Amino acid sequence: MKRHLGASLSATLAVVAIALLGGAYFAFAPAGAVAPAAASTTMAAPSVQGSTAATPADGTPSPSPVSPSPSPSPTPPPPLKLVSVSPRAKAANVSFAASIRVLFSVTLAADTPLPSLTPRVPGVWKVEGATLVFVLKGHLPIYTKVTVTLPGGARGIVSAAGARLGATHTTWFTVGGPSSVLRLQQLLAELGYLPVRFALPVAATATTKAHYVSALGREPATLDLLSLKPLTGKFLWRYKHIPASLSSLWKRGASTVLIKGAVMAFESDHKLADDGVAGRTVWMALLKATSRHLASKRTYDYVEVSRSLPQTLRVWRNGRVIYSSLCNTGIAGRPTDPGTFPVYARFLSTTMSGTNPDGSKYHDAGVPYVAYFNGGDAVHGFIRGSYGWPQSLGCVELPYSAAAVVFRYDPIGTLVHVS
Repeated sequence: MKRHLGASLSATLAVVAIALLGGAYFAFAPAGAVAPAAASTTMAAPSVQGSTAATPADGTPSPSPVSPSPSPSPTPPPPLKLVSVSPRAKAANVSFAASIRVLFSVTLAADTPLPSLTPRVPGVWKVEGATLVFVLKGHLPIYTKVTVTLPGGARGIVSAAGARLGATHTTWFTVGGPSSVLRLQQLLAELGYLPVRFALPVAATATTKAHYVSALGREPATLDLLSLKPLTGKFLWRYKHIPASLSSLWKRGASTVLIKGAVMAFESDHKLADDGVAGRTVWMALLKATSRHLASKRTYDYVEVSRSLPQTLRVWRNGRVIYSSLCNTGIAGRPTDPGTFPVYARFLSTTMSGTNPDGSKYHDAGVPYVAYFNGGDAVHGFIRGSYGWPQSLGCVELPYSAAAVVFRYDPIGTLVHVS
């Protein structure tokens, strides 16, 4: 009886101890003892690292505690590398309409930092997958070195995955010039250097009919926005009466002596070498004048020389004959060549020297109002007993008074037509 009471007391004390400790190991009563009803509730003991798991009353082992697995290291994004740039580095004579494209090894972020161009060029950069494309708003600056800078480092170009371009890259190319004769004609006509003008079409509206307007007033005021390609429009004669010898020289899109004379007149007005060649300097000056809408105020003058007797010189201005005079042309041994030629040099007074047909030399000082148009042939004043028949060595001779008048109408670039 004492043993039974002692066992029951021990079991009771064990349950109380478990409740007080809140997580101690479960105590078992001695064999054969019966636990009170209150002790039948099982309490989970917290695991203690390094201790042996307690075995439940049914003898099934408890699972061992599991340590958490370490987090995997993040995979770095693929590197961002420059693949190619177009136009290629140091390329020369690149088209003014060429697009600039930069290709990378991986797709770029939509908000990536963008390249820069020197000098500034009107346009915007666009991201197209792994490519940066510069979309022009006008054209590349002609006859100019363009530098492309691709930013690298902490603030450099970035991929969609977050990789940066390691280092800044710089490349450059040189832009060529325009070559369209038709666009050259348009600009010369707009600026008043041809007997034709160039006009742009205007569509009909509810209140107006379709018509044409001067192209110059519609040209952009920004140099790099001016088109270097021909515009859609039409050429119109500036005057009602155009001599046939002049109208026959006009050929749309063709470089004739008419265009050469116009270029020379433009060069002379802008203090350029008047060689009649539309090169870099001429194109730059033409575009600059067009962007500023600076049309010439000069009239269009044209000189006709007839070798038929009586030989006559006539001056056309703005489509009508404003002056006429008898003249002398070259003798049979030194004829004045037929054709159309632009005046290329002028002198208020000069000395003329050369060899006569008989081999003797001549040296005439103080020859007035001289306008050279074909080699050594010039329109000038010269004293003769009479005029209207061949007497010169190729020049077109006029009385002094007539030469003074004509000299006002034959500036550089003026066409002299000999028939």
